[in-house]
Amino acid sequence: MQPLAVHHVSVNVTDVDAALAFYTDVLGGMVRGDRPDFGISGAWIDMGASQLHLIEAGPPPALGQHFALRVADLDAAVAELRARDVPVGDPSPVGPGLQTFVVDPAGNTVELYQLVDVAGTGTAP
Repeated sequence: MQPLAVHHVSVNVTDVDAALAFYTDVLGGMVRGDRPDFGISGAWIDMGASQLHLIEAGPPPALGQHFALRVADLDAAVAELRARDVPVGDPSPVGPGLQTFVVDPAGNTVELYQLVDVAGTGTAP
């Protein structure tokens, strides 16, 4: 097997409408209209090249699990979130990049990650 990319990540949320507002209005995702009726409430959201699938169900206890969204400019993303009164930490170095974390309305952790070039002066491809 040779994986090509992560197609989607699925997270449980207690309130689909609140989660949709967070992942679209706050984090910039785009709702997909092609989600089949699975008999439970949910939504599919494009988050760049991957999708986020929301499922209306109780989220598991927060034990470190998260998914990461790559952003072009983490400082700008943090400033935008803070302007919207969204709690977000300061960016910190990790590997070849910078990271910080936000929490969605259901308590799911989302990492925001920026890859920087080796000189640390900008975004790498």
